[in-house]
Amino acid sequence: MQYPNGIKKEFVNTNSHSNRGMNLEADLNDTNEYYRYNDIAIIYKKPTPITINKVDYKSRQDAIIKEAHFKIPSTTDYNGVYKGKYIDFEAKETKSLTSFPLSNIHKHQICHLKNIYKHGGMGFIIVRFTKLNKTYLLFIEDLLSFLNNEKRVSIPISYFEKKAYIIKEGIRPRLDYLKIIDTRS
Repeated sequence: MQYPNGIKKEFVNTNSHSNRGMNLEADLNDTNEYYRYNDIAIIYKKPTPITINKVDYKSRQDAIIKEAHFKIPSTTDYNGVYKGKYIDFEAKETKSLTSFPLSNIHKHQICHLKNIYKHGGMGFIIVRFTKLNKTYLLFIEDLLSFLNNEKRVSIPISYFEKKAYIIKEGIRPRLDYLKIIDTRS
């Protein structure tokens, strides 16, 4: 891409091998930047909707938010378009070795993903088991199936092993979850 001063911007992956295990959000942001730069997909992290109540305004550059509150419950973490298909997903991490606590995902987020699916989009959650160093993609249909058929307060790792897709880590992109989307299209 050519910029006004003629400098060509190159995609630089800020992850080194020493940074492996950095948080899921950073890995997904890096992956999505790679997708955008290489014109593969347009996927962004959604901003958290807040209302600012109090600002310390020394100058425009030095403004500091002193007090704010959440305007409305946010829906999910990421959304965008890939090959003409709308995708929307939530990203979560857990330190558990055996299960993903359902308390980590809110009912309104599940409802949002269900509505995305109902209207022809693709909804899913990406869950990283940090101590196992495994990251899974679970489609909303399989999450809803679990919720409708089980009375547990957590999803066991065995369910992820059966129903979810493991996202392999790489360098560029860091977490190529679109490979999994391609298998469903």
